Amino acid sequence: MGSYLLSHLHALGGGVVAYIIPFLFVLSLVVFFHEFGHFIIARLCGVRILVFSLGFGPELVGFNDRHGTRWKISAVPLGGYVKFFGDENASSVPDAPGLEAMAPADRAQSFHFQPVRKRAAIVVAGPMANFILAIVIFSAIFMVYGKQSMSARVDSVQPDSAAAAAGFQPGDLVVAIGGQAIGDFEQMQRIVSESAGDKLDIKIDRKGTILELTASPALKEVKDNFGNVHRIGILGISRSMAAEDLKFQPVAPPQAVWMGVQETWFVVDRTLTYIGGVVIGREAADQLGGPIRIAQISGQVATIGFVALIHLAAVLSVSIGLLNLFPIPLLDGGHLLFYSIEALRGRPLSERAQEVGFRIGLAIVVMLMIFATFNDIVHLTTS
Repeated sequence: MGSYLLSHLHALGGGVVAYIIPFLFVLSLVVFFHEFGHFIIARLCGVRILVFSLGFGPELVGFNDRHGTRWKISAVPLGGYVKFFGDENASSVPDAPGLEAMAPADRAQSFHFQPVRKRAAIVVAGPMANFILAIVIFSAIFMVYGKQSMSARVDSVQPDSAAAAAGFQPGDLVVAIGGQAIGDFEQMQRIVSESAGDKLDIKIDRKGTILELTASPALKEVKDNFGNVHRIGILGISRSMAAEDLKFQPVAPPQAVWMGVQETWFVVDRTLTYIGGVVIGREAADQLGGPIRIAQISGQVATIGFVALIHLAAVLSVSIGLLNLFPIPLLDGGHLLFYSIEALRGRPLSERAQEVGFRIGLAIVVMLMIFATFNDIVHLTTS
């Protein structure tokens, strides 16, 4: 299997380097903004920051700013961290002996002696920075390129498909699904892709006559232009490519920002829907990917152009922000969980309880990483 895997790595777009550079760009951008969110709110709260690191492990290059913070790039580029005064490690686990011996003046600058509201604000600022980055990127793309779309008009209907069974005909214009107005084919496609097996009430315009159809999208595996397999709901229709069905809409800055917010929410909603589907057994967990899959997709998207790559960075930023809000000790959401308990009890959990929590969180994170990497290798060797 080793030689088989190596042959696939060699075949990926003419070499591994073509994937590593886009991967490092995308990941570094997302990680930097995540950690900068923690950093800037901590500084506003008067917390002393010891280290701001892109990557883990040995330092490759760095410098000290006028506040004494060490900014550095480290050898393992798979994340990053901000280390506060009073932290034992990069996960903000408190240095208990050091905190006990700390002078009052130092305690005022230590993260762990801040009020719960400040600690929570510092922690949640990382994921929020990821969401803001995504909104900014999406908004900028809309402002520069506008919105180009195709109307939701049917060009052809596949035989024996869900659309054929529902009675779709070429020329039909989809105007609403489940009471939601449809503005273009992409919007319709998004709704259908998330609704495999569900009955959809679809309103169409057929030569000026409004009709209502009911269709249940079939769950099918489809391949994108790079050969990646996705499981989505399919109706079995193709879009009209006629010139009169092509729409181009220039987008003003306020509208672009709102569209950026909507695009960010779509990624959040789609991610949560997929995870919920995995939990109840409706979706397969083999779509969960790790660093290898991200590197592969980054390299593939980079061949399209910089705009596509920066769009991927926005999607990844939303995913990382959302993942970090999960209530798993070691992640930001785990810290927020502990702070919520502390706010309700009036005092923090015992050191022993927090230590057990962090160990459980570490075990969960490691298992997820192993599972995602296994999926990546299987995907790589079968693609």
